[in-house]
Amino acid sequence: MRFPMLMFLAVLATVVPAAGQDACSWSRDLRLVNGKIHTLDPQDRVVSEVTIQEGRFAYIGPLGNRKVNPCTKVIDLHGRVVVPGLIDNHNHFVLFSQRPGYDVMVETATSIPQAMALLKERARTIPAGTWVTAIGDWTPRLFAENRMPTLAELDQAVTDHPVFFATFGPAVTNSLGRKFFESKGITVNPTTGALEGPAAAAALGTLRKMQTPEDRIRSAEDAQAYVLRYGLTTSADMGVFADPDSPDLQDSFTFPGIASANPWTVYDQILALDHQHKLDERVRLFMISMDKTMALPLLTERLLNVFPDFGDDMLRVSGIGEFASPWFANFAGGQHPENYETALQLVAKHGWAYQQHTLSLAEVQFTAQTYEKVNAVTPVADLHWSIAHVPAIDPQTLQSMKAIGVGMALHGWKYLQGGQGTPAGQPAGPPYRTILHSGIHVGAGSDAGDISVLDPWFEIYYMVAGKDCTGALINSGEQITREQALRMYTADNGWFFHEENALGSMETGKLGDLAVLSDDYFDRKVVSDEGIKQLKSVLTVVGGRTVYNDLR
Repeated sequence: MRFPMLMFLAVLATVVPAAGQDACSWSRDLRLVNGKIHTLDPQDRVVSEVTIQEGRFAYIGPLGNRKVNPCTKVIDLHGRVVVPGLIDNHNHFVLFSQRPGYDVMVETATSIPQAMALLKERARTIPAGTWVTAIGDWTPRLFAENRMPTLAELDQAVTDHPVFFATFGPAVTNSLGRKFFESKGITVNPTTGALEGPAAAAALGTLRKMQTPEDRIRSAEDAQAYVLRYGLTTSADMGVFADPDSPDLQDSFTFPGIASANPWTVYDQILALDHQHKLDERVRLFMISMDKTMALPLLTERLLNVFPDFGDDMLRVSGIGEFASPWFANFAGGQHPENYETALQLVAKHGWAYQQHTLSLAEVQFTAQTYEKVNAVTPVADLHWSIAHVPAIDPQTLQSMKAIGVGMALHGWKYLQGGQGTPAGQPAGPPYRTILHSGIHVGAGSDAGDISVLDPWFEIYYMVAGKDCTGALINSGEQITREQALRMYTADNGWFFHEENALGSMETGKLGDLAVLSDDYFDRKVVSDEGIKQLKSVLTVVGGRTVYNDLR
């Protein structure tokens, strides 16, 4: 009997908490009371309380005499507004999660002094000599000065750390950064600190090579902490361009810069967080392939060796996109990737969701025409294919896509870019109102991680107000209501990765994700259109776990 008794004591030690340990630390049971809880369910109910048990919504509305787990934590909201956890149906969160150095998101700054203050605050809290970086998700248009910061301004803001401040293309550094980069043979303008063209890409590549696995995990933790503070609980990640230095690319298209990485190792930090049970934001992966030949070697290997929709509630491989072949061509002039239809026929045959990047009406039309050809062989309605960005669309294309069950994933990248390139007198797009009124399935996201703002409230502001980061009205006539915009960022987005029955609204059985807002988004007297950009979450919950808490 001695051996069984030892086994019993060992098991008991694993289930009985040590002295002082929270006996309910394991619990994913939560009850929110005394709130204005917008469920965004099909009935659009607003209730005063919800209860989450074992990570899922169990009861919507008053608990009554129902019994709950004794470890259920109760939070009195004191009238605060609650919405489902926000879902971004197209971003580059993984790319954001592996930025070198101690990254600063300057997307909320409206001037260079504000951006410099963010850098200064970041430098105050990090180890001596480490890099301060601000990589992507801004353009000079974001700042009132409409320019990059200078070497002198960076020196004044951060005196004892090297700085790398980069957008999609050029970058700038401070004196410590210039000294380092020049020691590596990288050209820096001695007056302005600017790195341009190949120099900017080389500088970023050098910083990435210096990262340790621990650095990348810490960067990923910082990234998820950033999005959770805004109530963004799920990201549909759309991959990266293959960096030219990556191995085993065969015939793939490559591209250097902040939107690029090694496609085989770029997910390592996300996988590490998942394995350590530290992944607090849900990530849904779409895999880019950009084979140049008809043989499609990398796409074929992906489809043969990865299961669609494989993973768990926190991390899952959900689709192919936002490319399945090289894409950059003169579509308006009749050019297009010759292996595109072959690639999409293969994706459909293997039963994957797919989403395609488009930046012009010609690209949207070509994509739609190819989708129709694929649909004639393999129906795509149940696969939940979609067209992304959609700056413009004609009525015939919109109806043809609705007829075969294709959705539209709309993204407000014009908030940063402005109306350049838009024909005079026309809205810059996306045509939110037009597409919504068509009745096609539609959702929203950011395309952030390198070229757009990640904060979902800036995206929602653009959807509602139609104004870019300078305050100019560029999407006139295509604005939508606050209720429509929020629904497109929540309840409508699970569809794009086959989880409409699990995410996006507060309904019994769905995953327990929500955000308690800093102010009442639905009340225009409390939150003006401009005030939407100031919204945050004060309590973010993922699967019943509190993952961000600034509730006071």
